[in-house]
Amino acid sequence: MISLGIEGTAEKTGVGIVDDEGNILGMAGKQLFPEKGGIHPRIAAEHHANWIPQLIPQAVEEAGISYDDIDLISFSQGPGLGPALRIVATSARTLALSLNKPIIGVNHCIGHVEIGKLDTGAVNPVSLYVSGGNSQVIAFESGRYRIFGETLDIAIGNCLDHFGRETGLGHPGGPVIEKLAKSGSYIDLPYVVKGMDFSFSGLLSAALREHEKGTAIEDICYSLQETAFAMLVEVTERALSHTQKDEVMLCGGVSANTRLREMLNTMAVEHGAKFYMPQMKLCGDNGVMIAWLGLLMHKQFGPMDIKDTGIIQRFRTDEVDIPWIKNEKSYLKLPDDLIAKGAESNIVKSSYLGRDAVLKNRVSKNYRIPEIDNKIRKARTKLEAKLLSDVKKAGVVTPILYDVNLHDKTILMEEIKGDLVKDIINEDLAYEIGENIAKFHNLNIIHGDITSSNMMVNDKNQLVFIDFGLGRYSDLFEDKAVDLLVLKKSLQSIDYNTAIKIFDKVLEGYADEYNDDSLNREQIIKKINEIESRGRYTH
Repeated sequence: MISLGIEGTAEKTGVGIVDDEGNILGMAGKQLFPEKGGIHPRIAAEHHANWIPQLIPQAVEEAGISYDDIDLISFSQGPGLGPALRIVATSARTLALSLNKPIIGVNHCIGHVEIGKLDTGAVNPVSLYVSGGNSQVIAFESGRYRIFGETLDIAIGNCLDHFGRETGLGHPGGPVIEKLAKSGSYIDLPYVVKGMDFSFSGLLSAALREHEKGTAIEDICYSLQETAFAMLVEVTERALSHTQKDEVMLCGGVSANTRLREMLNTMAVEHGAKFYMPQMKLCGDNGVMIAWLGLLMHKQFGPMDIKDTGIIQRFRTDEVDIPWIKNEKSYLKLPDDLIAKGAESNIVKSSYLGRDAVLKNRVSKNYRIPEIDNKIRKARTKLEAKLLSDVKKAGVVTPILYDVNLHDKTILMEEIKGDLVKDIINEDLAYEIGENIAKFHNLNIIHGDITSSNMMVNDKNQLVFIDFGLGRYSDLFEDKAVDLLVLKKSLQSIDYNTAIKIFDKVLEGYADEYNDDSLNREQIIKKINEIESRGRYTH
């Protein structure tokens, strides 16, 4: 079976032809380079309308086939720019009807992951997908691709391009920034990781302020790139630690950056995981990934009716059932001396005055430059020690703190014996979790990384919250809602429908315990949903 795919979610127009054995038969594309400013949706649509009729025959000719040999028309149904998507969908419908061929619309983000797997041989990776309009950490769990981490505001590609435009470096900004960064030195810029998510708007604003102050452009580019990429890699590492997969894959247009590839590979090696990245022509938006995903979808679900081929501008990665993947994976193997290897720390057995204890060691990360690494490790160690004590004032159980060493970035604490919540969670436990989160939120304490791996039920049947390494103090409900969103995402490693019921119970317990009577459960859900959708799929 042969599929022709049409891509055009943003500034790139692409047509690809693939057979059902994964052979790339033809590939043609054209990128829009705006004369000034960013990508305007109407200009992108005009670009696609002009080039799609030219690229289709180019791809067919390269494939050495006739139009009669095409068995399926596939197209990007979303996410992306509305006007651009409409041109793609209209082109696909026109071609399918004129050739009397079946048609199917596919999710653009999943297309990146699946073509990456086809090209590299990766089986079940944690994928960092980074482009102009998307920044996501994606992994397959329980029948769907789940978004374990993403931007809370703008995408990394958008951040780099915006900086390039505002400083006169041009569009796209990424390649110029990468070049200038090679001769730069570090200046302090905001590093914002919130649980499993990252934020680039504050980093961008700080970088632009440095430019206005006259700071050397090379230093800003170096610091912007190092900070942004360290944030991306940390969140990918957090997802890898949570899912315990043994493969990491990089995909999307920003994959072209050599430094990002180097950092992600370093992190994977430190975790004993394999690193993959597809060839560059398949990293950016292209028609081949759409054609290949179309074949996978068609084999499982058959073609679409024309009436169902409307665009989905905010098409979520986790809305698509993926029955062709078996949830099999090779688990990361830990050294014998480690109890756990988290994204931030190694946990080793220890003792304190004859009591069983654990030593949390915030190990240095070789993917981060020393200036960023030392700053983060020291600040997080100091704050975590204070939070562990203050949370107890809310009546929430946390490990007893024995000793803190800021020089070595270590914390010695009580060993909690029991079960991880992710292994035993049920609706009653979920309600109790919600109550406890509300208790420390009432004191304006943010956990920062509430995952089902960072809670335990001890041998006294008490719920215990561990790992406040990303914690902080904040009275903003925005930050409290992000805390809850982190937990929601971590539950995605269980069955989808079960996860919904579990999180509903968490919110029920939270609403019952939270001390703001003006804030009901519906308002909490509304805020979480608003944050979840805010930075997703914006170009």
